[in-house]
Amino acid sequence: MRIIVPIKQVPETKSVKMDENTGTVIREGVEAIINPLDLYAIELAIQLREQHGGEVICVSMGLPKAITALREAISMGIDSGILVSDSAFAGSDTWSTSYILAKAIKHIGDFSLVICGERATDGDTGQVGPGIAAFLNLPVVTYVSRIEHISDGNCRVSRLIEDGYENLSLHLPSVLTVVKEASIPRLPTLRGKQRAKKIEIPVWGKNDLNIDESKVGLNGSPTRVVKIFRPKITRQCEKVIAKDEESVDQAVDKLAKFLQHKELI
Repeated sequence: MRIIVPIKQVPETKSVKMDENTGTVIREGVEAIINPLDLYAIELAIQLREQHGGEVICVSMGLPKAITALREAISMGIDSGILVSDSAFAGSDTWSTSYILAKAIKHIGDFSLVICGERATDGDTGQVGPGIAAFLNLPVVTYVSRIEHISDGNCRVSRLIEDGYENLSLHLPSVLTVVKEASIPRLPTLRGKQRAKKIEIPVWGKNDLNIDESKVGLNGSPTRVVKIFRPKITRQCEKVIAKDEESVDQAVDKLAKFLQHKELI
């Protein structure tokens, strides 16, 4: 069984910054980590390999520094990693990102499962997993909390829904997005870190994947962030200072008129 886990390197929560002109996340010079929700997908994939054999491959699309996220995944127990990186991909929205990752997964070929985290903490859309499934024309189940059984080209899963759980069966290959209940991520091991440091991680660009440039980057993205603003939490108010009896009367007068205007008295 070959399992592919798309992962994303995201800014540390306290370091998230936005470019107000382009509406994209600023990633240069910012402390970055593996998307925390992808760790559950990594762990689940490793557990399935331990039960059924095969291999687990992580794929990450991003800047060259995202290779550190792949090495961390390898130190946890992933077999290998592939970085998808090209300047033409900069500014891609979830649709374009799904297209690029689907191309990379198709290029790898011969897989049984694609397991994604529920969503990325820097975008919070949860669209890339289903988007990959759409581009690959594969069945998809979101919010998977447990894989019940895999055999004979079929997979039975339990899916978290608002009022409980839903049990579903689907044919392989297929795409799953998993929630925190699916696993408890393990820590990297010393042996894993030593292996991750030495392993060669290939980098695939637009030419390797035969990417249509009209479908990627800011220009190829059908969605746009048209405005970014900081919410204003302060209220406009008027302060009336009463220092003597006369100013107290004036203050009471103003307060009474204000309450009448708001139809509170």
